[in-house]
Amino acid sequence: MAQLDNIEAIEKKLWKAADTLRANSNYASNEYFLPVMGLIFLRHAYSRFLKVKREVEADLPKRGGKTRSLTKEDFLCKGAIYLQEKAQFDFLVALPDSVNRSTSLMEAMLSIEGDYPPLGGILPKTEYQELDNVVLGNLLRILNPEELKKADGDIFGRIYEYFLTQFANLKAHDNGEFFTPVSLVSLIANVLEPDHGLVFDPACGSGGMFVQSAHFVERQRINPQMLTFKGLEKNPTTIRLAKMNLAVHGLEGDIQKAITYYEDPLALAGKVDYVMANPPFNVDEVDSKVDGDERLPFGLPGVNKSNKVSNGNYLWISYFYSYLNDRGKAGFVMSSQASSAGRDEGKVRQKLIETGTVDIMIAIRSNFFYTRSVPCELWFLNRGKPAELQDKILMIDARNIYRKVNRTINDFSPEQLQNILSIVWLYRSESKRFIDLVVGYCQSIDREYQGSIALLQNYREHLDKLTEALEKFYNLIDEKDGTWLELRTASELFKDDMDKYAGFAPISYNADDLETLHEAVRCYHEYCEFSRDLGKQADLVNKLLGRAIERAEKDLGARDSKLWWNSRELNILRKEADTNRQNAIEQLKSVRGFYRHAHWLLERFPDAKLRDVEGLVKVVDREELQANDWSLTPGRYVGVSPEEEDEDFDFEETLREIHLELNDLNSEAIRLADEIAKNFEGLGI
Repeated sequence: MAQLDNIEAIEKKLWKAADTLRANSNYASNEYFLPVMGLIFLRHAYSRFLKVKREVEADLPKRGGKTRSLTKEDFLCKGAIYLQEKAQFDFLVALPDSVNRSTSLMEAMLSIEGDYPPLGGILPKTEYQELDNVVLGNLLRILNPEELKKADGDIFGRIYEYFLTQFANLKAHDNGEFFTPVSLVSLIANVLEPDHGLVFDPACGSGGMFVQSAHFVERQRINPQMLTFKGLEKNPTTIRLAKMNLAVHGLEGDIQKAITYYEDPLALAGKVDYVMANPPFNVDEVDSKVDGDERLPFGLPGVNKSNKVSNGNYLWISYFYSYLNDRGKAGFVMSSQASSAGRDEGKVRQKLIETGTVDIMIAIRSNFFYTRSVPCELWFLNRGKPAELQDKILMIDARNIYRKVNRTINDFSPEQLQNILSIVWLYRSESKRFIDLVVGYCQSIDREYQGSIALLQNYREHLDKLTEALEKFYNLIDEKDGTWLELRTASELFKDDMDKYAGFAPISYNADDLETLHEAVRCYHEYCEFSRDLGKQADLVNKLLGRAIERAEKDLGARDSKLWWNSRELNILRKEADTNRQNAIEQLKSVRGFYRHAHWLLERFPDAKLRDVEGLVKVVDREELQANDWSLTPGRYVGVSPEEEDEDFDFEETLREIHLELNDLNSEAIRLADEIAKNFEGLGI
């Protein structure tokens, strides 16, 4: 699966450019998102078209020296869309300003819908008419950078998801509720491990559950065609997004318009292998006419004086349970209120627990969603639970596991996601997967360690060039100058420690011997201590270097000396040195990061077997559940984790983060002020 090293930078660059163009169009963000997503869909389709075209042409049979023409079927069997010339992205990018681009785009989209009936009426068309012709040309060019011209579908699928994330953050459509954060969807998919049959999402939004299910089977080297996707969604525009999302990943699905509370057009009760969903939380005033629905085997969760269901959470939970076949599994996001709700909701929860179907509960901290800051929980049901687990439920409190994306959003790093999954593996007696993960972290430490040595050497070479020239100058002017002596001392100490760090003996371990793995992780601790100190030393040397140059130029007349650089040469050299320093420090942090993950796992589960860990995990039996009012709130059982000291706490880095947060707030204030001004202008005020 091809990847681009700088994909994150490219995503941000594309988003910034697209958002800038929005400001220069007549569209508000809630109108602009669909035409932009349509162009990303088209760009991805073209990328897959070219890739498959090369593969197909290489294998086409020849008769009489002639090769037969390409057909639509050649592309369909490889999960790609055949594009007529007028729908090919390079053709659209090359259009001159004298051509009406919106008309050309409409023709391109209509040609695709004509060739592929499942996409009929789905792709944006008339939405392009309001975009200025020059603006549209710029947008087409922006979405066609050189570095993406050979990117595979995985890259464009990721870009599509990134744009969905950004539009959700802007609440550009349906208040952002169409999108479930990738971290949560990925966790659900990897706990359920769907590898066959029917995957159903009765509140499917933009189709993220389907996409992550396909990603899972691809990683297992299983054909995604082994899965069948079906979904329900109330919003017609969101259905279009979902079908485009599936298509952009080479998938198809049957997604129908329905309000799930009152409609069940697919009639899938008892037929589904995997239910995955993120339903709307705490919906009130659901009409009690739903009573008697076969999808409510535990009855209604209470009706108020207005004859309405006052909270829809347990309607959804009952639906998810009822859709499963006798071996089916479900994973869904739910409001944290639901796991301990009382009265009639508590009675429904008790009946559900007594079926033995509830399998795993995972508590998630606040700020994982773009549209709501409240914490949530992931519920997992399994109607085919092994007999030994029938009366047990795995409780995981993951509220202390997160990565801060910005001041309002959290997510999981890939390693944090794997660490949570490793607990599930141990619950399922899959110790080998746990050990393999620890071994993988050890291998990553070795790889990042070797990489850090090379990057430190690059920084050292630039540092030597700068200090050698400084030494000649200071020796001529004042070899005992305090600023120069401080730099020289710190520089020599840094080089000595770097040599020691580079000279560490390789650490060996046996993946089949847990004790040697423990010993290896203990030895890696020294790598981490040194890597942290080297990072601080590199920062110190950089500061002292800046002071020595500044003193030489401002106080000692260095610019007039023949021993000194010209300004341009000095600036280039300093910039190169600083870039190498930053790269080295990031690599040193990676060494420590992988060590911390390996240590975190072995410290909590030293025998590669599940055990209760205060504040993190506990396996609860039915007797304990009954004693706690049938609560399914993990924090009620696992206790409170001891506060951990952050050995890597960096005061200056924290100040930088605060500064970045302030910049975010200032940018948001400017954006809001601009939006308010436009609203006033629209009102004629």
